[in-house]
Amino acid sequence: MGRPGAGHAGRQLTAVTPGAGTGPAGALPGQPERAALAALPAVAGILPRCTFPAAGTPLTCAVSGGPDSTALLVLAVAAGCRVTAVHVDHGLRPGSADEAGVVADAARRVGAEFRALRVGVPPGPDLEARARAARYGVLPPEVATGHTMDDQAETVLAHLLRGSGLDGLAAMRPGPEHPLLGVRRAEAQAVCTAAGLHWLTDPTNEDPAHLRNRVRHELLPLCRSIAGREPVPLLARTADLCRDDAAFLEGLAAASLPDPEDARALGAAPAPLGRRAVRRWLRASGATPPTGGRPVGTGGTDAPGAGLDRQPPSSGDVARVLAVARGLARATEVAGGWRVRRSAGRLRLSPPGPAQDAGPGSTPRGDRAESDRGSGKGTGGTVPVGFRR
Repeated sequence: MGRPGAGHAGRQLTAVTPGAGTGPAGALPGQPERAALAALPAVAGILPRCTFPAAGTPLTCAVSGGPDSTALLVLAVAAGCRVTAVHVDHGLRPGSADEAGVVADAARRVGAEFRALRVGVPPGPDLEARARAARYGVLPPEVATGHTMDDQAETVLAHLLRGSGLDGLAAMRPGPEHPLLGVRRAEAQAVCTAAGLHWLTDPTNEDPAHLRNRVRHELLPLCRSIAGREPVPLLARTADLCRDDAAFLEGLAAASLPDPEDARALGAAPAPLGRRAVRRWLRASGATPPTGGRPVGTGGTDAPGAGLDRQPPSSGDVARVLAVARGLARATEVAGGWRVRRSAGRLRLSPPGPAQDAGPGSTPRGDRAESDRGSGKGTGGTVPVGFRR
């Protein structure tokens, strides 16, 4: 689902209408419509690069009305999925409820079901993160979004700028939840045009106050100029390579350190495996903040109870826990006031409580560093801070 224009009340979206005579003129229910959409050259050429579930599978698509999510709707129907388009109105902008009508019309024309939801955004800092948390609170966990290859490349660069490790650079994982990661943004717009559907454009996508916009409009063109070639497919390939390596290391860490509370084994393990074991332990124990959105995996080897609804801990917190495991400190505090101490060769994790003296040999928490996966500001690390798509 695209970003709701958070923090920019009063800015109106602009409808873009394709040229006359393009695409199907109206809804044709069932298989005839699916065949008509799949036969469009702009659709047929990219469907093999999409990662939709098998034909006949129910699929909920988050559709904001932007070109990427509108293309997601068209392609999902063409792939034979039983599609429900869901529009979420955050009530943050005058006239935002009218945008649901654009999505409803597109769903009707391609033969998909439609639902309109409205959510309230609680007060507090970081409006964008709060809106996203509210949105994902009413959408099913397996909802499909319209992130494209261009979004993937932007995510890699944004995470790199935050000091991410392999997991952050792995960015979004292709699959039914992100079926368009093999599709370029321009191709998505061409799909909308071919289907005769108009879409909404959000002026906040040009606002340089947002990191992703500067990556999109400044950094990527600079990379293109310096490299003398198109950087987006290269950055997407980097994400694929990092994802494979991260998955291998995550599996190795789980196999070699099944009990992360064993201080001796954890302290003696190679640092890349030890860091992963600590991250998995803290998340599964609930010692990190909620993602505020879609559950986030780690390197592609998601295990039940792995705390996927929790943000990864910061690299600083992980380093301090490893110092305790290695006997370099007796105890430390991590984010949220959780305390880790070593006792009888075991690591003990205590929830926040009354202030207490950490005692001699303890390490202070200090300033929290960015996670190896990048902060994501409530997006769960690998999922980008999205805009209307």
